[in-house]
Amino acid sequence: QVQLVESGGGLVQPGGSLRLSCAASGFTFSLAFMSWYRQAPGKERELVAGINLIGNPNYADSVKGRFTISRDNAKNTVLLQMNSLKPEDTAVYYCYGRVAGVSYWGQGTQVTVSS
Repeated sequence: QVQLVESGGGLVQPGGSLRLSCAASGFTFSLAFMSWYRQAPGKERELVAGINLIGNPNYADSVKGRFTISRDNAKNTVLLQMNSLKPEDTAVYYCYGRVAGVSYWGQGTQVTVSS
């Protein structure tokens, strides 16, 4: 059974920080490309950050310098550290994994940035 389980979402004030976690199981995590997407109401789902098998990250321009993606293959976990949060970061954040040509999605976790 393949599972991607996100945690760490919540309500935070502008300028604050959150750390999202994604716990993966049911596939060979070390062989997977992992990423975070987000989707705000009325908007398309967009790629926030991705990380490949050797740990090279990539980021959307809107989050560069504020967000950091990392992975711990020993723990089958992907993290998204979000700093200097802005109201426009408000969205449901989804963990995504791709391995052996198959895509997997987490259930999503809500992030709300509001004063």
